Amino acid sequence: MKIGELGAATGTKVETVRYYEQIGLLPPPARSASNYRSYGPEHLQRLAFIRRARDLGFPLDQVRELLSLADDKGRSCEAVDEIARAHRATVERKMAELKALGDELDRLIGQCGHGSIADCRIIEALAEIT
Repeated sequence: MKIGELGAATGTKVETVRYYEQIGLLPPPARSASNYRSYGPEHLQRLAFIRRARDLGFPLDQVRELLSLADDKGRSCEAVDEIARAHRATVERKMAELKALGDELDRLIGQCGHGSIADCRIIEALAEIT
């Protein structure tokens, strides 16, 4: 399949497919006689793996590590579990940060007196030097 077909099959932009090739996450495909990239089922499967990992928020370095582990079928999956647990901890931390951010925004919004901008507590709080 051509790069556009591969992208469409996985919901990946063509530029992203090229980038994944450039950084080595996706192996370079064969070229047709007219020099078009020609992708096979192994590219489709690998790109689908990458996309799913990225959709779950795994950073590229962890995706690279997961791909390496996935390529070694006989290896214990403890390393995969460790990566997933570390990522889950990162997600938990980010969720806590977003919750605190939401709470702070609620506090600011709650102070709004619906008066003029000159008296706006939200504008005043944003302008504070910390």
